[in-house]
Amino acid sequence: MAEPIHVAIIGSGNIGTDLMIKILRGKGLLKAAALVGIDPDSDGLRRAASMGVTAISSGVDGLIADPVFADIDIVFDATSAKAHVYNAEKLLAAKPGIRLIDLTPAAIGPYCVPVVNLEEHIDAPNLNMVTCGGQATIPMVAAVSSVVPVKYAEIVASIASKSAGPGTRANIDEFTETTSEALTTVGRAESGKAIIVLNPAEPPLMMRDTVFTLSEPGDQAAIESAVEEMVSKVNAYVPGYRLKQKVQFDLIEQPIVIPGVGEFTGLKTSVFLEVEGAAHYLPAYAGNLDIMTSAAMRAAETIALRSQAEKAA
Repeated sequence: MAEPIHVAIIGSGNIGTDLMIKILRGKGLLKAAALVGIDPDSDGLRRAASMGVTAISSGVDGLIADPVFADIDIVFDATSAKAHVYNAEKLLAAKPGIRLIDLTPAAIGPYCVPVVNLEEHIDAPNLNMVTCGGQATIPMVAAVSSVVPVKYAEIVASIASKSAGPGTRANIDEFTETTSEALTTVGRAESGKAIIVLNPAEPPLMMRDTVFTLSEPGDQAAIESAVEEMVSKVNAYVPGYRLKQKVQFDLIEQPIVIPGVGEFTGLKTSVFLEVEGAAHYLPAYAGNLDIMTSAAMRAAETIALRSQAEKAA
């Protein structure tokens, strides 16, 4: 087997630590070489040190100064949108050619949803993984768009309050803006809207996502088949990703007014999803975090396979 690609993870909170554990449990395509944070007492850095991963508590500058950086090919950023702007500039200046996978809503690089457009952007220096809501719902919008043009897409991502850490809460505005834009650029809807709900229920509920699309009347059986096929593709790397019920269709014959769209008549398609986490580090209800780390890992593994194939050619 070829040598694994060495990766570093910036952000020693929930997302970064979960991603590290996933990589350590993975197929061997990636080697978790370093976990980087700013709190030397964080649980993530303690776990990294105990698992043989270099633990760095002085941020991106500490990573760049550490000898481990020489072997790093991919850096995951699981901090915040504002922090990623600083981190990306530092990393690309220190090591031209390094690959960045951004788990924040900073959106410096192209949006990436692995099952929809990874191949299109696989050579980009900085891949943006949109948001948890985007990873869950954009594949459904893309599935409908593959059958009939979508005029409008609206998604509602409901996550447990306990699964929303400081980074998630600091990025709420960026979440809605980034997800809404990605519904059009990746999902191929003419316009889109994203809503996030932090659910305080006890015990915490799993991530639930609702996707509504408005389109011209189309082949409902073909739409349902496209949605189910796309669910299967996402489920291949997010095993807890599933439909909660069958796809629903409503034919709207009397015009309704959609803000930003105008009067609409046609087909409304409704998709209801649930995302259960793998519970590698986070609780099973934290599917919103699990789908981000799983999507980022899938992107990195695909890059690693491509790199190994090029070296072998």
